[in-house]
Amino acid sequence: MENLLTLLNRALGNALRSAFDQELPADSELFLPEVVHATQPQFGHYQCNNALKLGKILKKNPREVAEKIIAQCAHDSLIQRMESAGPGFINITLSPAFLGKQTQHILRDSRVGVPLPEHKQRIIVEFSSPNIAKELHVGHIRSTIIGDALARLFEFLGHDVLRLNHVGDWGTQFGMLITYMEEHAPDVLLGQVHTDLSQLLTWYKASKKCFDEDPSFKKRAQLQVVKLQSGDPQSLHAWKIICQISRLGFKEIYDLLDVNILERGESFYNPYLPQVVADLEKKGLITVSDGAKCVFLEGFVTREGTPLPMIVQKSDGGYNYDTTDVAALWHRVFIEKADRIVIVTDAGQSLHFAMLFKAGELAGYINPQQVRVDHVPFGLVLGADGKKFKTRSGETERLIDLLLEAVQQAEIIMRERLPDLPEQEISSLARTLGIDAVKYADLACNRVKDYVFSYERMLKFEGNTAAFLLYAYVRIQGIKRKVGKSIDEIINSATIQPEHPSEIALALHLCQFGETLEMMSRDLLPNRLTDYLYHLAEAFHAFFRDCRVEGTPQEDSRLLLAEASARVLEKGLTILGLKTLDRM
Repeated sequence: MENLLTLLNRALGNALRSAFDQELPADSELFLPEVVHATQPQFGHYQCNNALKLGKILKKNPREVAEKIIAQCAHDSLIQRMESAGPGFINITLSPAFLGKQTQHILRDSRVGVPLPEHKQRIIVEFSSPNIAKELHVGHIRSTIIGDALARLFEFLGHDVLRLNHVGDWGTQFGMLITYMEEHAPDVLLGQVHTDLSQLLTWYKASKKCFDEDPSFKKRAQLQVVKLQSGDPQSLHAWKIICQISRLGFKEIYDLLDVNILERGESFYNPYLPQVVADLEKKGLITVSDGAKCVFLEGFVTREGTPLPMIVQKSDGGYNYDTTDVAALWHRVFIEKADRIVIVTDAGQSLHFAMLFKAGELAGYINPQQVRVDHVPFGLVLGADGKKFKTRSGETERLIDLLLEAVQQAEIIMRERLPDLPEQEISSLARTLGIDAVKYADLACNRVKDYVFSYERMLKFEGNTAAFLLYAYVRIQGIKRKVGKSIDEIINSATIQPEHPSEIALALHLCQFGETLEMMSRDLLPNRLTDYLYHLAEAFHAFFRDCRVEGTPQEDSRLLLAEASARVLEKGLTILGLKTLDRM
């Protein structure tokens, strides 16, 4: 099923050609329709703005141009009414019968009316990306949740998606940690004693203190780095144990968030680093500065106005973060054959990725006509004081603590609302509501902005929250139970015939689901979908208020309209990484 904008653009494009093919060249851009959503319900459903521009070019009154366009659409079953307004705007109201037919299609299609793409793409989404030996903290929540939502979107749209967790699993910190653990916890590195990520972090902090304060320890740690990078079996064995402990800690959170992701850390790209630097040299992109091999990119300067180097090999011959990312870019284009690469990190890394993508273009790794690359930046999570979210003691909040607290708060709410429910069911519902609330509150904010984290606000049953959307879904399940009819039978025997303004508004909104997903896939803003779902829930509640379902002549039609709402809500929430509830 094509989305409404596509259908309208085709209809208006045909109308423009029929009306003005004698006055404009065949390849004129003026034949491209400019159709947007109406700004107010009283102006119809959509608005076409071509008449103003055409009037100016053809030296005609825009209202006359508009009327000529309208005349060409007089017999289109898609459209109920078209009116010229203001200086030449065309207001478009869609046919209720057409909206009913489109909504019916949503119910008969497992993809709720969203077609598969004409060209399937290989899309790589890199997100989460914590550091080994460190716990995921509140700062990781945005990358993890936003990245998962984008990956789910592309998967639903029918693309081939590779989810990558580009973890920090290489570098000096491992020399420090392995040296410290060899001296203070050798049995762990030998695999004789098990530990967890929290303990690993404690050792990491202690190793960093020793590295900064003890020259002898620093020297031993640096030698350990050399051994590790040289492939020393004992060092590699210790490194693997540290990585495995970290993975188990990460998995606890990914399981709680229902996030699937393939770990491919910095170490994966080590074999490619020398060849990438050699390739950059061969292409004349390397300049040696103070012994380091650098790429200088036009337009990138320091605060002092001097050229800003992108260092790909240090003066001691070692490689760094930039080298790894250049190699990763090369690998994703030439080995993974990506058509699109999406990297989700905090906004503080925007300069790094702007330089990386520019260097990739100069090196011939990225052809913008063939591969699209996007850095998806996001703002900070703030506390009630408007500052970076911290614990009361001033420490960075552990993500696991934040999530478990949300579940605990949801449990209190569920006990109040459903006091007779068994404890096990309360716990299950609370886990869903708590995690949904955290995810939705994050995704509902424009990702480029900071947002204030508040359990109280995100668990409210009013406003743009997960609970409000889930309540709409639960209410629909209640209607279905009350009516007691088989939805599948009605889908095949009845038709949706929206007549009341609230029915028409709900049907229209349901038919705009595909447009919303298309928009989100372009600008990578999950709040496009949260806004859509919030307005869908509002439209359903208005329908529920104005249009009784049970026992009315319109019972079957309205029941199907409610069911379509439930299916689109569920699909939209699933794309965002949220789960539904049957009771609240």
